[in-house]
This record gives sequence, C-alpha cells and structure tokens, in this order.
Amino acid sequence: MASKDQTNGGGDVEMKDATPTKTEDATQKLDVVDVESQIADLVKAVQANEPRHVSRVVRKFFTSTRKHLNGNALKSAVELHLRKEKDLADQLQTYIAKLPSSMEVSENKEKEKENDKEAPSSTDTNIPEVGVYLSLVVTVALVDNKLYAEAAACSSGLVKRILDLNRRTANPLAARAFFYYSRSFELCDRLAEIRQTLLNAHRISSLRHDDETHATILNLLLRNYLHYNLVDQADKLQAKTNLDDSTSANQLARFRYYQGRIKAIQLDYTGAHSDLEEALRKAPQNTARGFHLTVQKFACIVQLLMGELPDRSMFRQKGLKTALKPYLQLTQAVRVGDLDGFHTVVKTFESIFREDKTLTLIQRLRHNVIKTGLRKISISYSRIPLGDICKKLHLDNAEDVEFIVAKAIRDGVIDATIDHEGGFIQSKENVDVYSTQEPLEFYHARINFCLKMHNEAVKAMRYPPEAPKPSIFDKKPEDDDDTSPAPLKSAKKDPKDPKSSEPQQQQPPKKPNKDDHK
Repeated sequence: MASKDQTNGGGDVEMKDATPTKTEDATQKLDVVDVESQIADLVKAVQANEPRHVSRVVRKFFTSTRKHLNGNALKSAVELHLRKEKDLADQLQTYIAKLPSSMEVSENKEKEKENDKEAPSSTDTNIPEVGVYLSLVVTVALVDNKLYAEAAACSSGLVKRILDLNRRTANPLAARAFFYYSRSFELCDRLAEIRQTLLNAHRISSLRHDDETHATILNLLLRNYLHYNLVDQADKLQAKTNLDDSTSANQLARFRYYQGRIKAIQLDYTGAHSDLEEALRKAPQNTARGFHLTVQKFACIVQLLMGELPDRSMFRQKGLKTALKPYLQLTQAVRVGDLDGFHTVVKTFESIFREDKTLTLIQRLRHNVIKTGLRKISISYSRIPLGDICKKLHLDNAEDVEFIVAKAIRDGVIDATIDHEGGFIQSKENVDVYSTQEPLEFYHARINFCLKMHNEAVKAMRYPPEAPKPSIFDKKPEDDDDTSPAPLKSAKKDPKDPKSSEPQQQQPPKKPNKDDHK
C-alpha cells in the first residue's frame, strides 16, 4: 500500500491515510461471486435431482474456489442462505469469526475481469444440501488454516446432520464430509473417538446403496485400524468387503494400498506386491505425488522381501528422487549383501523409516541380506570353512553360522552340503537355469499380469448405451402396410430433358416359347 510524502514549507512531513487498493476489493467481491454461483448451481442440481451435477459443484470448489477463499465471503453466504436455520447459521458464524478475513489469493488476470458482476440473489427454497455444503466449506477452511480443534467440532455437527439426511443428491457431499471429519480428528490425534461413528455410517451407507460414501468410509476405517496397528481387525474388514467396478479410481487405489500393507505385515509378499502395483496404476499419474511416494516406499520394501531388486528407474522419478534416497541406499546394501552397511543405513535413517511406518518390514530384511551374501559366497568358493563365512558376513556369533547355512540350503537359496566333521560347506556345480522351472514361472507371472491388465482395460472401456428395440405390439394398425415391400418408384421426370416428357410405351407381352414346358 503506497503512501505519498509531501513536505510543507516548515519541513514537516505529511502522511496520507492508507486506503484499501482496488485489487483487495475485487478479490473479496470475486470470492462472493464464486460461492454464490456454486450455491445457485447446487440448488439447480438438487431441484433437477441430478447427483452428477452436485459432484461437479463440489469438484469446482476444490479445484478453483478453495485457493482464494476468505472469511468475508463465507460470512455473507451464511447470512444470505441460512436465514431459516438460525442455529446452524450462528454455529457457523462462530467458526468463521476465527478465520482470517482475507487469505492468500492466487493472481489471475482473467478472473479480475469479473469483478463488476453482482452476486446472485438468495433463493427462497429451503434445501438442506445448501446447509451441508456451507458446513463442508467452513470445515475445509478451518483445516487449511490449521484450526484443527474447531474443524473437528464443526465436522462432528456436519456428520450428524448427514446421517439424519437420506437424500440421493447429498451423497457426493457426504463422501467429502466424512473424509474431512476423519482428517480433522487425525490431525488432533483423536482417531479412536470416531471409530464407532464410522462403523455406524458404514452400515448406513451400505443400506442406502451409497457406493461413493461406502468406499470412502471403508478406506477411513482401514486407515483408522492401521494407525493403531490393529492389523487383525483391518484384515477381517477388508476380507468381508469388496468394492465394485463402479467405484471411483481414487478410492479403489486407496483400498488396494491398504490391502497391500495388510498383506505385507502378514507375510503375503506376492499378494502385497500385486495390490501395491495396482494402486499405482489406479492412482492419478500427473498429481497425487504424496500417494505415489508412500506406495513406492512400501513397494520397494516388499520387492526386497520377495528376493527381487526394484528397478533403478523407480528412484529416478521426478519429484521423488530426494525422498526415496534412504530406500536407494537400503536397496544397494541388500543387493551387495553387506550386513554392516545395512545396519548403518537403518541406524542413519531410523527416524525416517519409523515415520513412514516401514521400520518393522525393514528389520525383516536382515535375513535377506544374509541370504544374498551366502549366495555370492557359494558362487565364488567351491569349499569354504564356516568360520570364514562368519567373518565375511560380519555375524556376531560363529555358532549360529551352521544353522543359518542349513536354513539357506533348505530354502533353496544355495545348492551346497555341510560337512559337520570338517566344519566347511561344499558347493555343488552350477546347473543351467534354463533346465529348471524358474524361466517357466517368470513367463507365467508376466502372462498373468498382461492378461489381467487386458481384462481391466476392457472393463474400463465405455460403450454407447443401447437403444431400446421397437416391439411389435407398439406399432399402430396403420403401419402394417409399411412392413410389405415398397413398390418400385419410377424415376423423377426432369422437365429439361425432352426424353423424360415422352410417355413410356408399354412393351407387348412376351410370346411363349415352345421349350418353356421343358
């Protein structure tokens, strides 16, 4: 805000009063116009009974309006549309009063041209979806301004209002409301308080056949259980629930991610890797960097536990390279079979692994590091004493080496025999890999993967709706003549053509031939 300095003859400096600039007034006016236009679209969608249009309004708010929302716009919208619901209006006004009057605004020259538009007038229809929408907007604003306690209180009232409201047009709003209800309590570290409410809402959404809200609450319950390490309860919930193909790709990606985490904890690494890969495919490719990063971390650990090495391109992705650096060093230690290097990496990045909730799975990798080292030793030496193996692998106890080697031989990691009297292991000759079943298993896994992707692509294709076939009984009696073949019509006469004006002479009947009877 600029101010001009003017000096009088006596040398005194006169400062002019600062006045609000035109851009600030235009921004506040623009926010009011956006909120009012979305409420008007919401009213039209409810009156037309179109949940798809309600989803469009919600999507528009989260993509554009949320970035430049301020408390003044919310205050005027609540005063304008919640006149008949004084209790709800007063409750929302108390939360809006804690918000800043103007938030950070993203500059957009195209929107500044709309500053002269007037906000639409309020509607007299008493539609409950308007109150739900405004409560959701206030909750999102509180979360964005880090007022988590107020957001938890506001979302609690919003959820009670939604559970009592059984309207099809409120389903898109209900899904978002439950998400921010759980998010606000998670930021307050009070997730255990809402578990029973989520279970009741999950049952109600199933009875109402609200697929979007049902999938959202299911993912929230799985997140709630895994937050407190209640793996058995989460496994029972996901085992008895199956999402349809009509579920949104975002919710399906989250569900596969939670399934992968549960299976990884239960030692089902093959199933966990399959679910995590599917979650990466279902997730948005250009956005949701945080979700991609989280899934990549678990996928990397699961691949190492399976005895495979992740592709190096995983650690070179744009935007994920720095965050995946600890996991790259961990992969290098496992690949080399360096047990000391593995322990060094775990101690160095222990806080990061604990925050990512992958420390428990990483501690299982110690046996994989030992197996990798044993495999390299068996390839390099035809005969080696057990004491030298203990030194090369940097094991603490030499007496455990014999048991570790015996277990590796039983699991098929190395092909060797132990001489207990001589205290050494004798490696067998290397067998050609192509004479075993290993190539067949790899090809079988790749073919199954390609067939699964093909089936999912066919299911995801959209076909034009089939038109209803006309029934015979729907035709009128007058249309019966239309079923007979139409007579041949003579060619149209051209007035300019002299031949067309001449009458066509009828040809005489053909005389019968004597050979016709034959």
